Formats: sequence, C-alpha cells, structure tokens
Amino acid sequence: MDTRRLILVLIFTFSSFMLWENWQKYNQPKPADVAAAAPVSGSAPTPSAALQAKAAPGAPAVATPVSTTETFSITTDLLKATISAQGGDLVSLELLNYKEHDDNQKNFVLFDAKHHYLAQAGLIGEGLPTHRTTFKHVGGTTNLADGADELKVRLESAGQNGIKVAKVLTFKRGSYLIDVAWEVANGSDKAIAPHAYFQLQRDDAAPAGETAMVSTFTGPAVFTDADKYQKVDFSSIADNKAKFTKTADNGWLAIVQHYFVSAWVPKEKTQREFYMRKVEGNNVFQAGVIVPMVEIAPGTKGETSVSLYAGPQLQSALKQVAPGLDLVVDYGWLTVVAAPIFWALEAIHKLVGNWGWAIVVLTIIIKAIFFPLSAASYRSMAKMKVLTPRLTQLKERFGDDKQRMNQEMMKLYQTEKVNPLGGCLPILVQIPVFIALYWVLLGAVEMRGAPWILWIKDLASADPYYILPVIMMVSMFVQTKLNPTPPDPIQAKVMMMMPLIFGFMFFWFPAGLVLYWVVNN
Repeated sequence: MDTRRLILVLIFTFSSFMLWENWQKYNQPKPADVAAAAPVSGSAPTPSAALQAKAAPGAPAVATPVSTTETFSITTDLLKATISAQGGDLVSLELLNYKEHDDNQKNFVLFDAKHHYLAQAGLIGEGLPTHRTTFKHVGGTTNLADGADELKVRLESAGQNGIKVAKVLTFKRGSYLIDVAWEVANGSDKAIAPHAYFQLQRDDAAPAGETAMVSTFTGPAVFTDADKYQKVDFSSIADNKAKFTKTADNGWLAIVQHYFVSAWVPKEKTQREFYMRKVEGNNVFQAGVIVPMVEIAPGTKGETSVSLYAGPQLQSALKQVAPGLDLVVDYGWLTVVAAPIFWALEAIHKLVGNWGWAIVVLTIIIKAIFFPLSAASYRSMAKMKVLTPRLTQLKERFGDDKQRMNQEMMKLYQTEKVNPLGGCLPILVQIPVFIALYWVLLGAVEMRGAPWILWIKDLASADPYYILPVIMMVSMFVQTKLNPTPPDPIQAKVMMMMPLIFGFMFFWFPAGLVLYWVVNN
C-alpha cells in the first residue's frame, strides 16, 4: 500500500474517532438557561428496605433557593470553602492552585452557584436535621493555622425531642479530602436508628473549555468492586432509565467533569445505597449515598462519617483515597494502552521537570519502539516511489480495462518483490497509541496550566499563536513531497490538501497533543 493510502487510513480512522466522540457529545442533553445563580436543593432522600429504613417516605426533590442564607468561609493551604448555615452545605469551593479556564487571574471554583454545584448532607429520621435545616456555627478559627495539620468546623442544630445533632467538617493540610461527620446525642426516651445521606448537586451544563473538538464526560459515576466504574448520563436520570449499582458494602459515588471530580467515599465494609434523581422543575440533578447508623439508645451517643474528595483528578492522590477512584480520569476503551503511557510520561517528567519536554522525550521513545515497523514501512514506500512511473504507464495502457490493469499491477509487484500492504501495518499499530495519547493529554490535569517554552504557557490549551499547528502543516507538506506522487491527479490534489485539513483541525487541539504530532513528524 503506497503512502497516500496509508495517510487515508490514518485520516479515516482518526476522523471516525472524532465523529464518534462528537456524536456522543451531541446526544447529551442540552443545558437549560440558568435563570438564577442561587443554588437549589430538594428534600431528604428515602432509603430503601434494603437498608431497613425507619424513616417516613420523603417528598419529591423540589428546588428551593438558599441564596439569602448566612454563609462563612474557611481557608486552608489548598482551598477556600464557603459553608452555608442551611444544612452546613458546601456552596463554594475555590481551588487555590488552579486557575479559571478563561481567566488566569482568578482561582478555579469547583462548587459554584452558576452550575448549582454543591455538596450536601443530612440525617433521615423523625425530627432529625436535613440539608434544609438551619445550623449554627460553633465558634472557632476559620483559617488553617501555621503548623496545624487539620481544621475542624463544627455546626450544631437546635434539635427536637431532646436529640442534639452536630455536623463536623474536617479539612486537612495538603489534601483535597474533607471528612464530614454526624454526631447524634439521643436525649429522648426511646432508641433511634437514623440514616445519614451525603449528596452532590449539579446541573447538566458542560464546564468551561469544552468544545466540539475537545469534549469529555460530565456527570455522575459509581464504583463498586463487583461492577467497577459506571458512568451515568444526566439524560438517563431524567428519563428514569439510569442503570447503576444501587446497594453494596463498598465503593464510592462521584460527579465527574473535565480535570476535576467530587466524590463521596464511605468507609469500607459499610453498607450503603446509591441514588440519583432530577430536581423537579430544574435541569439540576442530585446524586448521593445513604449509610445507616448504629441504633442509638436513650442517653447515649452515636456518630458516622464519610469522606468527600473535591479537587483535581491527580491520579496519585486519587489512588490513595479509594480503590478505583483514579478511573475518573477516563481513557475509555483504550485504558490498557493509555495508563502505561501516562505512567511513562509521569516518570519522564520526574526526570526532566517539564511536561512539554516529557512529551518530546516520550515521542522519541515511542518512535524508537516502533522503528523496526517504521523502517519496513519506509523501505516499502521507497520501492513504491521507484515503481510509480511504471504504475502510471500501466494506468495509461489499461485505463479502460480495470481488471487487466489490476492483474498487470500484481505481476509488477511480484516481479519487483514489493508488498503493496508493506507500509500499512506501522500506521495501524500506531493508531491506538495515538488515540490513547490523545486521551492522556486531554484528560491529565497535570497538563492544565503546565508551560513548555516561550509562548506555550498551557499544554492543555490550544497554541495561542497557532505556531505549532503551522509547523505541523509544514512538516506534513514536506513528507507529502518526499513520498510517491499518486498517478491519479485527483488523489494527488487530495494528498496536497491533507496538511491544510489536519492543520486546521489542530488549531483547536491542546498544544501538548500538537507538540507530540510535530515531534513525531
């Protein structure tokens, strides 16, 4: 197979991949107009009989604005969190080490009113506080003190029937993990067996930076040992067709978006129930987990806690939080190829200290690994280049007799010992590697805001001056001129257009991916 067919194979495969990705994006529900910036919330969920609930059935989830509720903020070395007196909800979470997609002067905000994105928790049981109950912040520092490893924030509710409840949030130095605990003191005259629920709320709008060329999954996800990683589309929740594991004694629940994730992680070997629902009258969804508490006798106390990870998708950190949490960095069906590529990229980065140079070194290593196949391909191309004039003569002699022309071409290949498919295998083998690297560079938050040299300040964003795409077009054009000229004039013109078509597509691709392609050329 000559060079033009090799490039067409690559173009067809890559284009099919991009069309499939964009089709998935097209089928996602369209985001509704945001009428108000205030967060919304619904009623407490109802545990199923599987958790032996002793709670009355909950009302449907109904949106209620909480923008007028009193709030206060706490600050650690990594984040600034705003907590509402209503339910003790986390209504804003500013990540101090990350910048907004379109404004490098502002810190990135994960939980925000724009997307109705917040973390809520409450108790299920008669007279017990929910995420709609007003809490009182019990005094204490709101900043992580120098030398301190953690900061505790305590909120208390007035309680009913002699039952006192406190919600305690523990923030840790150098960590995006927040422990959310419930403390219940039963001052009533009868035993109680409450359930605690922990939920995330968000609309279905994609985060800033998503485009037709660069789109990733946004939505809830569940992981259990039995059923592994399960992504759930917002549209399936709205249609009551969502399929995911409902009960287990392990696993976590998360809301995933490009580069960032928030996840509730109950303790291992604790029975739990996962749920997802659409808030009535809004394009807002809630996904959460319910855990039972041990029965609390009169005059005694009980407590339960669940960890909340809310931050960047740093794979090394996610692996330490919970088994399988690193899967939110989703490489799709090419994970088996992409995971080793990221491991290698990360190892190289530790040596060179720059993600851009790590991409350059990794490209050279991949090229070296595939060199035997590439060399065979180049030899085949060289032979085809020599045969091109003779193939042109055959086309002129037998242009009206396709069958005879094909027979004569096969005889020529056999006489000259040229395999027309000799250049195809290297391309076919490298296509999965390229697509896997595409996902690695697209999904790795480590690339976000990572500079390379001079004008490349962010490998996860497009080249602001389009210099890399232009270099890529020039290198592809040179390659085209070095390869055999197709005997068909139309094919020749198409091949000359390929660098322009690819270069135009890559104007909007992450600079890191274009850098790989340029070095590869």
